[in-house]
Amino acid sequence: METKVFSIDGKEVRTLVLNDEVFNREVSDGTIYYAVNSELANHRVGTASTKTRAEVRYSNNKPYKQKGTGNARAGDKKSPVRVGGGTIFGPKPRDYSITLPKKMKRLAMKSLLSMGVKEDRLVVVEDFSIESGKTRDLNKILKNFVEDESRTILILKDDDAMVRRAARNIPYLRVLSYNRLSAKELLYGRKLLVLEGAAKNLNEFYGDK
Repeated sequence: METKVFSIDGKEVRTLVLNDEVFNREVSDGTIYYAVNSELANHRVGTASTKTRAEVRYSNNKPYKQKGTGNARAGDKKSPVRVGGGTIFGPKPRDYSITLPKKMKRLAMKSLLSMGVKEDRLVVVEDFSIESGKTRDLNKILKNFVEDESRTILILKDDDAMVRRAARNIPYLRVLSYNRLSAKELLYGRKLLVLEGAAKNLNEFYGDK
């Protein structure tokens, strides 16, 4: 399939052939769900922790004598039934991460890129860099493509430190490299700006090998 390539001024300059396997395939909703779910799970810290009766710092003495009080027998103050005692079956630190099969993750990314094309959210922009690293210079370019400051994803052909530096102070912008995409960002981004070099790299990176 062919798509338009725009200059940084927002004007059409040429066309680019996109790989149908990557940008024009049937969308797999299931793989997208699992890819986003795994990313969210991998961000969970899992540090919640409670103390059992063995870990609570308390006296080992009996709260009262064994017989003669009319109360039930009690061993120590660390019992879970007492205030300040241990917790039964409470949370402990754990790993929430989910590992997806590589083929499923690749299919999810291709489905998300194809969804962006079908929903007219994906725009290919000629390669540019921000030599000054200043936010205002990047903002001038973004204003030609993003009108209402909606959530925008910028996909780079390489890890351009100056573009990332300029993007740090733009709250609605997320910057990704073509080989390190995020399913969550691609799904919720209202505008996907793909540099021309990144689009060519995506053709090869996610195309049939």
